[in-house]
Amino acid sequence: MNLVPLYAIVRVIFTITDEGTILASNKARAFFALSGYHFNPDDITRLLGIEPTSINAAGANSGLDKPVISSWELSTETVTDDVDVYKMTDSILKQLEPAREKILQVIKSHNLSPRLGVVLVLSIDKDETCPDVGFGGRTTRFMADIGAFINIDYQLSERI
Repeated sequence: MNLVPLYAIVRVIFTITDEGTILASNKARAFFALSGYHFNPDDITRLLGIEPTSINAAGANSGLDKPVISSWELSTETVTDDVDVYKMTDSILKQLEPAREKILQVIKSHNLSPRLGVVLVLSIDKDETCPDVGFGGRTTRFMADIGAFINIDYQLSERI
């Protein structure tokens, strides 16, 4: 049985400083979401032919007097340590591109707001590299074509 030193496993998740303080590594995920009022996300799944990673159907049966937002989301896994935003958004784009016309149709027919999002938790470890955050030309063009906005949500990690 091959044993891996514990410090090799631990590094993926956090760093232990010389002073014994534990610092979290960079983490990120990217997602594409369709949000709006009074729609059932299961209808979007059926119309697009793409299985979402998460849905929120809270608005599907909400009344007109108190509208609630529903959402349909396609997300990457949360990546720890080696964060590549370009790669994450490209993987989402590859799933969406074949359904471009269908996406445009459901946005219009259900009055939905499309969004590309990146959620970053940045390490406070001074030795940790800061990830590049950006989008390739294909991603930017696709999002512009469907009228999506781009949101980057970031926060600093805390000591563990």
